[in-house]
Amino acid sequence: MSEVVITAESRTDFGKGAARKIRREHKVPVVLYGHGTEPQHLSLPGHELLLALRTPNVLIRLQGAVSELALPKGVQRDPLKGFLEHVDLLLVKRGEKVTVEIPVTTTGEVADGILDQQLVSVSVEAEATHIPTGVEVDVEGLEIGAQVTAGDLKLPKGATLAADPETLVLHVTAAPT
Repeated sequence: MSEVVITAESRTDFGKGAARKIRREHKVPVVLYGHGTEPQHLSLPGHELLLALRTPNVLIRLQGAVSELALPKGVQRDPLKGFLEHVDLLLVKRGEKVTVEIPVTTTGEVADGILDQQLVSVSVEAEATHIPTGVEVDVEGLEIGAQVTAGDLKLPKGATLAADPETLVLHVTAAPT
């Protein structure tokens, strides 16, 4: 689990014009919410935040205007240029359990047929400071008709499945003739 430290600044101006001004300063408007507290409006350095968001489920330690731990909950990007327009951060505490999506990857080759992966990520519950980076499924030697459900996944220590255990993750089908 990676943790990134970013300096946050409070913001008091709201609306489209204020957000544009923040973006011109190479910063991103951010809202921090959670735990029944009032939402906090912040601005974060754009480049640092962009680099942090490249890691899935990154834990962001805010310093400066606030000293909190947060997980990215919603990210809005410019559809053409791809720069960050706005980010929602969810306040978390050390030791608290959170529900996140982690990627499902496969290793190995099936014996015969075609591997059809239905889910590329699965929802798990884990401690906020120990979120797994993903889960691997070994498909070595699986034959036509074999299937793996969410309940069959071997999750990393400390993680529990938050999705329906009967959800199909992948199966092996016959090759088309």
